[in-house]
Amino acid sequence: MEDRISFLYVERTVIHRDGNALILTDERGVIHVPASALGALLLGPGTRITHAAMGVAGDAGVSITWVGEHGTRYYAHGRPLAKTSRNAEAQARIVSNQRHRLRTARAMYSLRFPGEDVSTMSMTQLRGREGARMKRVYAEQAERTGVRWKKRSYSPGDFESGDDINRALTSSHSALYGVTHAVIVSLGFVPALGVVHNGTDRALVYDIADLYKAEISIPAAFDAVASGSADPVGEARRAVRDRIFSSRLMPRMVKDLFTLFELEPDPEFSEADLLLWSELEAVPSGANWADAW
Repeated sequence: MEDRISFLYVERTVIHRDGNALILTDERGVIHVPASALGALLLGPGTRITHAAMGVAGDAGVSITWVGEHGTRYYAHGRPLAKTSRNAEAQARIVSNQRHRLRTARAMYSLRFPGEDVSTMSMTQLRGREGARMKRVYAEQAERTGVRWKKRSYSPGDFESGDDINRALTSSHSALYGVTHAVIVSLGFVPALGVVHNGTDRALVYDIADLYKAEISIPAAFDAVASGSADPVGEARRAVRDRIFSSRLMPRMVKDLFTLFELEPDPEFSEADLLLWSELEAVPSGANWADAW
């Protein structure tokens, strides 16, 4: 996952399969994309994809995302690269224990406040510190680029109602969420089991993406609007892609996930044995346990 392209956005394109490659065809011509080189494939309006192409993408662990014109909807993903439940179980142990969860939350915030001691802060204190940091980040980016800034304001049901910078921020954050989601599911973690965020099917996605917004999606959006582009929303999405590449974000994200959930990377991503849960130890499945009962 560390070496993959973060995401590829396509629209008004036909996608089919040739061997282990995805073939993208539109009015400009044809390109070949190795499925194993992709983290996420974003399918915009006017896209058609064949069953065979979905099959090779699923086998390669590519997150397939059907998105609207502004990339604001996430619908599906392929089977993860990780074929064991090890990472999900470790995540669940932390999320379901209040003391361990707070420790992990502090570790997440420590990544945002380098050099500061957050080891004794409560969640209320951490949230307050983060809120102040984000206000400062927006103000600094506005001053750096000269973009007029009031506040973060958007309506999930009315994208066009926002001004250029808020629409660009929504677009850039959505791209970052998609890449983060792809990394999380590919490694076998559970997007719904968040540490700081809770109650949504993408709680962990928001947790992890928040670690990088100040570096990736926020400056990308401000740069897009400052450039004077006729399409600041699309420009912001492309700027996110470029920043993800230049900062080598995906290897960092993989490392951060394993560190936060106190795991060593597992070099064996092969198929795992299917087991049955038991009070003492797991037992093999595929056997009739009538005699033991």
